[in-house]
Amino acid sequence: MKKEYRVKKDKEFQAVFTKGASVANRQFVVYALKKEQQTHFRIGLSVSKKIGNAVVRNQVKRYLREACQQHEASIAPNYDLVIIARNPAAKMTAQEVADSLRHVLKRSGVWMRSKKMNRSNASC
Repeated sequence: MKKEYRVKKDKEFQAVFTKGASVANRQFVVYALKKEQQTHFRIGLSVSKKIGNAVVRNQVKRYLREACQQHEASIAPNYDLVIIARNPAAKMTAQEVADSLRHVLKRSGVWMRSKKMNRSNASC
């Protein structure tokens, strides 16, 4: 992910935590803060040491970044997102992480319906 698409500074993380809305499922917690002036969403990742050793934590972060890149067109552009991984995420495959992340993003209202997929095309 490009640097401008990441939430990096502690001040930015704290702003998302305090002013943003949170939604969770069993694997992830997503904090979302709407920022009207942004043209692209930004992602901040948090994977605690409780998840596992460095290898496991880095793998979860790689899976999350990959899922965000896969779903880039479907995520609303004017949001700062902080994604916190919970313990079950350590045992998930990349596809399971992508599906779970899509689920929690839909619940948070950040997910936009893609224009290509509609009910008439889905049944073909």
